[in-house]
Amino acid sequence: MALADDHDEYAKLVRGMNPPRVVIDNEASDDATVIRVDSVNSHGTLLAVVQVIADLNLVIRKAYFSSDGSWFMDVFNVTDRDGNKVLDTPTISYIQTTLEAEDCYYPEARNTVGIVPSEEYTSIELTGTDRPGLLSEVCAVLAGMQCAVRSAELWTHNTRVAAVVQVTDAAKAAGGAIEDEARIADISRRLDNLLRGQNVVRAAAAASLTHKERRLHQMMFEDRDYGAAGRPDPRTEVSVTHCAERGYTVVVVRCRDRPKLLFDTVCTITDMQYVVHHGTVSSEAGGGAYQEYYIRHVDGHPVSSEAERRRVVQCLEAAVERRTADGLELEVRTDDRAGLLSDVTRIFRENGLTIRRAEISSEDGEAVDTFYLSDPQGHPVEAKTIEAIRAQIGEATLRVKNNPLADDGGSSSDVAAGSTAFLFGNLFKFYRPFQNFGLIKLY
Repeated sequence: MALADDHDEYAKLVRGMNPPRVVIDNEASDDATVIRVDSVNSHGTLLAVVQVIADLNLVIRKAYFSSDGSWFMDVFNVTDRDGNKVLDTPTISYIQTTLEAEDCYYPEARNTVGIVPSEEYTSIELTGTDRPGLLSEVCAVLAGMQCAVRSAELWTHNTRVAAVVQVTDAAKAAGGAIEDEARIADISRRLDNLLRGQNVVRAAAAASLTHKERRLHQMMFEDRDYGAAGRPDPRTEVSVTHCAERGYTVVVVRCRDRPKLLFDTVCTITDMQYVVHHGTVSSEAGGGAYQEYYIRHVDGHPVSSEAERRRVVQCLEAAVERRTADGLELEVRTDDRAGLLSDVTRIFRENGLTIRRAEISSEDGEAVDTFYLSDPQGHPVEAKTIEAIRAQIGEATLRVKNNPLADDGGSSSDVAAGSTAFLFGNLFKFYRPFQNFGLIKLY
């Protein structure tokens, strides 16, 4: 135990003598803002930096990272979603301050337990087998238990689903977390009944410090979605080869480019207990992305068997595809109210639509929810179906943000009263058999 304490104190001394250094340069590149980060190297350093950039919805056009012994250097060329340099002073200041803070790289310096009580909300985690109408039924149970959904995110992949739902106590005027342990147990019991009892339920009035999107990756990884039956995207190619002369394993990923792609792949590499020693990523012509990593396991060894190589390939394919949802991207923006999410998801279900992915948020009395929708067979959505949804939801703005299945390539449109300006294919309604969750956790 003394050795561990000595090592910990030495690590703190090294970090104190070598604080992270961050340079944000808008002159070095003609078309991007350049962010340079130098810091002491540790497992998860790269992920910590990429996570900050991803949370700001910045797009990494090109990046290079390399470790030299105990020191790590990152260089990122980033833009906003519109392809412009980052010129906003508060955003630049936030990047600088956050990336130079010690607890950005060392969460243990902030909290040694990893779970703390939350006064703001109660977090509910769900993983298991996907089926149509799942989110709708969960939201109906929560609404009936006077739980107001503050935010939520849901991913589906290879017949599996993972969701993180943050709820507040609608029974209290001030909201806040649900503090009554008996009530939390009742919520668990009702969800257990909804899922017909074939699951494990854990409950506690606390919130995890783990980043929400990273937690979704971890949940799906633990649920082995990468090994479930499914057809991989033919545009996603992952190769894993041995670099004998340098003792690394070389991983190359080619796929469609999209926001947060680097975060997703680095997150999975980190959670699989590999360390990225060198790497480069770039956007390619035609909407593609290229990523190259030189990795070793945390024990210092490269990938050593064919089974391990195949597992790395499968896990990285899953990491790329979890956040990808080929379907109608529909934004619902309206005044927030009790039971809103339950009503909206029920309307989707009644119109034969499956939620492939969802991002739910509510702030200052306004709900902004984005859903990725299709029928269970992946067919596009008819204009009359969207119009029916608008009429049923009522006073809300529906915005088609993206429709890759449409003939016109998908354009943004606001759905107003009486509007039928959509060009979609036919809607084929089909429901898969009812299947139960494998796991429910309440924190």
